[in-house]
Amino acid sequence: MLNLAVVLEDSARKYPEKDAVIFMDKHITYSQLDKISNQVANGLKSLGIEKGDKVALSCLNLPFFPMVYYGILKVGATVVPLSVLLKNDEIEYHLKDSEAKAYFCFTGTPELPMAKEGYEGFQETEVCSHFIEITGKAEQPCAIEGATNFWGLLQNSSPEFISESTGADDSAVIIYTSGTTGKPKGAELTHSNMMMNAVLSADITNCSSEDKQLIVLPLFHIFGMTVLLNAGVYRGTTNVLLPRFDAATVMNLMQAHEITIFAGVPTMYWALLNHEDESVDIKKISSHLRTSVSGGASLPLQVLEDFEKKFDVPILEGYGMSEGSPVVTFNHKNIGRKPGSIGTPVWGVSVKLVDGNGDEVPVGEKGELIYKGHNVMKGYYKRPEANSKTIKNGWLYSGDIAIKDEDGFYYIVDRTKDMIIRGGLNVYPREVEELMMKHPAVSMVAVIGVPHDRNGEEIKAFVVTREGESVDKETLTEWTKEQIAAYKYPRIIEFVDALPMSATGKILKKELRKN
Repeated sequence: MLNLAVVLEDSARKYPEKDAVIFMDKHITYSQLDKISNQVANGLKSLGIEKGDKVALSCLNLPFFPMVYYGILKVGATVVPLSVLLKNDEIEYHLKDSEAKAYFCFTGTPELPMAKEGYEGFQETEVCSHFIEITGKAEQPCAIEGATNFWGLLQNSSPEFISESTGADDSAVIIYTSGTTGKPKGAELTHSNMMMNAVLSADITNCSSEDKQLIVLPLFHIFGMTVLLNAGVYRGTTNVLLPRFDAATVMNLMQAHEITIFAGVPTMYWALLNHEDESVDIKKISSHLRTSVSGGASLPLQVLEDFEKKFDVPILEGYGMSEGSPVVTFNHKNIGRKPGSIGTPVWGVSVKLVDGNGDEVPVGEKGELIYKGHNVMKGYYKRPEANSKTIKNGWLYSGDIAIKDEDGFYYIVDRTKDMIIRGGLNVYPREVEELMMKHPAVSMVAVIGVPHDRNGEEIKAFVVTREGESVDKETLTEWTKEQIAAYKYPRIIEFVDALPMSATGKILKKELRKN
């Protein structure tokens, strides 16, 4: 038996009265969380959900997420986490593609009416038989007439449940990719994939039952789910949940709860670095914060250096992807780290860089990062053609371009899909972004390729300036031109107030390409 839900069951035995989850003024102990997830499991059984079935979940970072998540796992079913920002047509697609038989959906907020969008998508499916609405409070009626009430499901269910035995290769989670090329694909991750990555993540952050983690990374995304939730629950940490990133709120929670571990994406670190609040005591935050983790995208070196200086805490940068459960490489405290790198392969994972023919490239040269090991997904759900292109002889081809130094540390250069080919020459956006962010007036940059009649593609930079600073296009262009090869500097610069971001805080370059 290797059911991922054991991470909760084990901690409930070890730390029954310890806070597992804190949300606002609500404190839920490990014993309580385990019992509620048992009620969810019994409720699912009463609806006819069995081992191997798929169950979807749309929920913000609220206590309901772990309650339902572990409940689904206990039944032996597969969790299909869905982004809370999906619209009804997208929800319909995900429910149909995953063949989900039940769908838990949080009511949402006036700005984010999740139940309405979710139910409209649910109605268009045939396989999905149960729409379970999670209202914020037991006395709050469902927004959707005819929905199964989450609280009613719990009320009629026993808090005792013996988890189903699942094999190591049984599917625990189906995580949908962002769909940058065509329709989103579901990466099928096994109980073994998820368990191994949770253990590795716990080792990376060195978390323990004495730690308090602030979880603002969306739990429906593999980064927050594995590196924080599963790893934290495995070690018995206290997990402070925040549904939406806001720099002021994050810093206040860090101070109030004496947070020791924080993980975020680069845009979060950028926002925290640029937030000024006299009511926040940075020294107090720094006295407790011992580990910061960055992933999801490449962290600009300037942001890393400035954040570490301000908060007096090292940022451990790593690399992963949904298909890798997600962690592939990481900077480890105990074996040294290199700022700007994604570190070295985690235990049990092999990494190499290859050229277009699949041959390994020499040290210091660019190549596509490929990897194999216990973290490689089972495959894309119902996508044999995509699987054969992505996984070859056990190696998963990431689509990311990287280099390796003589010490074995890897550095991401860019995505193969983001690479710009200008006049037959390859330009990697990250290199240009890193350079431009060194300009004193520049706060954030996103570089893309745009169609061009003569060059094929031209380089365009979207620039956010620092508060109180200004620079004109000509000056910035000349400054960049002086410090980079002539074919690499952006010929087009557009100043913007903000960059479009996904629910996970990634810059959405596909939205910029629409402009």
